Amino acid sequence: MSVTSRYREAWEGFWSEAPDEQGAVFWDAEPALTVGRHLALFETHLTDPGLPMVDLGCGNGTLTRFLADRFPRVVGVDLADAALRHARTCDPAGQATYRLFDAVDKTEAETLHAELGDVNVYMRGVLHQAEPDDRQPMTNGIATLVGERGRAFLVELSASAKPVLRGLAQSPAGPPAKLAPIFRHGIAPGEVADAAIPEYLRAAGLSVLASGEMPLVTTEYRPDGTRIELPSMWMVAGRTA
Repeated sequence: MSVTSRYREAWEGFWSEAPDEQGAVFWDAEPALTVGRHLALFETHLTDPGLPMVDLGCGNGTLTRFLADRFPRVVGVDLADAALRHARTCDPAGQATYRLFDAVDKTEAETLHAELGDVNVYMRGVLHQAEPDDRQPMTNGIATLVGERGRAFLVELSASAKPVLRGLAQSPAGPPAKLAPIFRHGIAPGEVADAAIPEYLRAAGLSVLASGEMPLVTTEYRPDGTRIELPSMWMVAGRTA
């Protein structure tokens, strides 16, 4: 099983149009406000910080490069070739490595695990963007990657983010400039019940080791100048003895 061609093409189209500069994409907020805060929660749960770190759904690599400053080996993976072109362009020093990867494809997950061994996984807002039927296979792929020793850190929109996004999309002035391409390319976040994500993890053989709530910071602002933040939840998952 792998993602649909429609889904892959939607992301290729989105990233092909996206500007190179950091912050031009709706969710591409400064690492200090995103992965930096997440690492403070994640690092205490890592059984082995020396394992490779995989940034799953790395996009243009903003967060991957931040991780590469802090871990010995970081691999950014994404479904879209166009996203990886951005990531490599923005990382001329080659701090991280980047590769095409379909997390829904069981064979691809097994192949990457065979190459890297157990890894730690960082994933921000990817399950909500996935097709509903792909969410369990994707979580299974994460479980394959972390193996016995790795840990996964997931950040996903809470159900309460839906009315916020709907309000932005239906604004009389139209959606904010950076949100419009998401709707145009058909990659707007889908609805996932808050209770569904722990179930996906359990079904994949992973335990939720820690969880909490934290706003997902975006790069867009409201007319009053306040930054748009979306309610989100975070989880650390892994296998327990």
